[in-house]
Amino acid sequence: MTADSVGYIFMNAAIVNNFVLAMFLGICPFLGISAKRDTAWSMGLAVIFVMLVSSICAYGINWMLTRFEIEYLRLICYIAVIASAVQLVEMTMKKYSPALFRALGIFLPLITTNCAILGVALFQTSREYSFTQSVAFSLGAGVGFTIALMLMAGLRQHLELAKVPSVSQGAAMTMMLAGLLSLAFMGFAGLGASHG
Repeated sequence: MTADSVGYIFMNAAIVNNFVLAMFLGICPFLGISAKRDTAWSMGLAVIFVMLVSSICAYGINWMLTRFEIEYLRLICYIAVIASAVQLVEMTMKKYSPALFRALGIFLPLITTNCAILGVALFQTSREYSFTQSVAFSLGAGVGFTIALMLMAGLRQHLELAKVPSVSQGAAMTMMLAGLLSLAFMGFAGLGASHG
């Protein structure tokens, strides 16, 4: 698999250079919403959708801005697209699943300021990905984000049943788990090396 193939880009974004566990982007929802698997799964799906829409729009916006030589508007355009996509998700979820909308709480509108989503748009632009590569990159990043959320939610739910010393309960345990997950994902770093 070559470094510019769609499969490589997807796997690299999802596993090797996971936005949460390797690049430490999107930590706020990772720590805040990962207490229950159901809410973590729903947040992961919302992030995948917003990343995909933002990536597709960012590709088109970048093409247009480059054509008219007004690249300095890139960041503000990306933020506007991300905010619009989040509004769409928020309105849909509020209408069709009010309980889930309440469970996600403030973290749903905070997807707008999630640096992982803006990172997808900026990284794909700086790496000059084609349309197909951009879609693979955004899907991989979203799947990786969801994997990180689900792993953390699973660990936190299992720890609710365990006897944990009082000094390491709550936020301390969450940070230790995040660190251990990050160390575990560092083991995939060798997969990202190019082999000529």
